[in-house]
Amino acid sequence: MADRLGQVWVSDITYIPSNQGWLYLTTIMDLADRQILGWSFSEGMQADQTVIPAWKQACQKRAIEQTLIFHSDRGIQYACQEFRQLLEARPRVRQSMSRKGNCWDNAPAESFFKTFKAELPIEPKRFGYQELRGVIFQFIEIWYNRQRLYSTLDYRTPAEMENHLTENQELAA
Repeated sequence: MADRLGQVWVSDITYIPSNQGWLYLTTIMDLADRQILGWSFSEGMQADQTVIPAWKQACQKRAIEQTLIFHSDRGIQYACQEFRQLLEARPRVRQSMSRKGNCWDNAPAESFFKTFKAELPIEPKRFGYQELRGVIFQFIEIWYNRQRLYSTLDYRTPAEMENHLTENQELAA
């Protein structure tokens, strides 16, 4: 686990069944507070629909002020030139990818998707893109980041942990 904000971000993509077929949710999580900083919901799997918008959103939400490890699996979206150039444009960012065939390397991102699928308040197969996008926004931005208690965070919400870590980092400075 990271002990300060902006130290390690993890990312992954999951498939969501809908009445339109498969849709895709990409998330970026800060390991220190387990907050989902960036996410994208898309109808396609290309990097410009998945990891790139999630990355841009995460960077808007939390500035990269120190060395940041960005960890993901070896999916083509993370390995493509367009995304790697985005990371390389930020000298403080170091890309890390899971070892081939080792899903445990990205366990926190996988754990979020398990929680998401178990606690999503609807059956996604019954809805289309627009309805699901609204439900996902509510789940991530309102419920998960601000209300759901997380055992790894000593039963704080990600937002409470962010405040706690920010206070501790300011005291230490």
